[in-house]
Amino acid sequence: MVKIAVIPGDGTGPEVVREGLKVLAAVAAQEGFAYETAEFDYGGERYLQTGKVISDEEVQELRAFDAIYLGAVGHPDVAPGILEKGLLLKLRFDLDQYINLRPVKLYPGVECPLKDKGPADIDFVVVRENTEDLYSGGGGFLRKGTPQEVATQEMIATRFGADRCLRYAFELTRRRRAAGKPGQLTLIGKTNVLTFASDLWWRAFNELGDSEFPDVTRDYNHIDAACMWFVKNPEFYDTIVVPNMFGDIITDVGAMIQGGLGVAAGGNISPDPDSVSMFEPMGGSAPRYTGQNVINPIAAIAALGMLLTVTGEQLGQAEVAAAGARIEQAITATCPKMDSQSAGRMGYGTDAVGDLVCEAL
Repeated sequence: MVKIAVIPGDGTGPEVVREGLKVLAAVAAQEGFAYETAEFDYGGERYLQTGKVISDEEVQELRAFDAIYLGAVGHPDVAPGILEKGLLLKLRFDLDQYINLRPVKLYPGVECPLKDKGPADIDFVVVRENTEDLYSGGGGFLRKGTPQEVATQEMIATRFGADRCLRYAFELTRRRRAAGKPGQLTLIGKTNVLTFASDLWWRAFNELGDSEFPDVTRDYNHIDAACMWFVKNPEFYDTIVVPNMFGDIITDVGAMIQGGLGVAAGGNISPDPDSVSMFEPMGGSAPRYTGQNVINPIAAIAALGMLLTVTGEQLGQAEVAAAGARIEQAITATCPKMDSQSAGRMGYGTDAVGDLVCEAL
């Protein structure tokens, strides 16, 4: 039995989640595993009605589940930062989801903005540290609102945080190599300017590689160079590991070169088997398209596939992990049937794309 907490969220989030759950029902029947879902209304509408985002007690309730499936967060009537910090970051930090896992994969039939690049060129994964760096909230104001105002935001790195993220990335690189990938791990930082935080990551990267993963090929890019190479030669990459803020930047670049936010999925992962991870499409809530049946659900379906793969592996349930792989194959078969990944130009409605994936299963 797999227990899944569902947070449909705002805008078009409920629409794409509905298609993901449709695919879940189909693949569970095929692979023969049981699951149950419980829906939670955390998001913009709840905040506007109650003034609450999510409490410590409600986070504790989510710990009873094996995984969290999130649609989207963002409401036009809620000020920026309230839902992002009050829900998304709170869940990441309170549940210690210290890995943000972002596959960057160009599916067949999906239009790529890069000239002469195809699915063979864009197939890598970004491991982003998810609970430190500028996101940890260190800093503050001095003399706010005056001509002498000072604002600070601290980039915090710990050896503990770097080591556990790097170890996850090294192990993932090994697994990818076993599956036929190049087996190269690239660290992204800014060692020539950020001489404290980036130096810590650089030393941890090489010390861990030398002592525990000498078989893994290592590489390094400055963040600005990585943004350039993502666009010029994405085929250079296999597995990437990166601190939080820089990871936030390059994963959005990655989403664009894989065809857009409509196909980009990710996971906020706690590798601890006693914790709970959260999976989501990378696109926002797109409130202006709500109810129009035009949003691409592929990213949400891919997020559901990631949920099953990661959760099945953590629970030791091979049939659940196999269902995640089956969904990935079904998406690969479905995308060539779609005219475009952009809203309103898919050639199919949101619900019809979900049906196509179910048929491809």
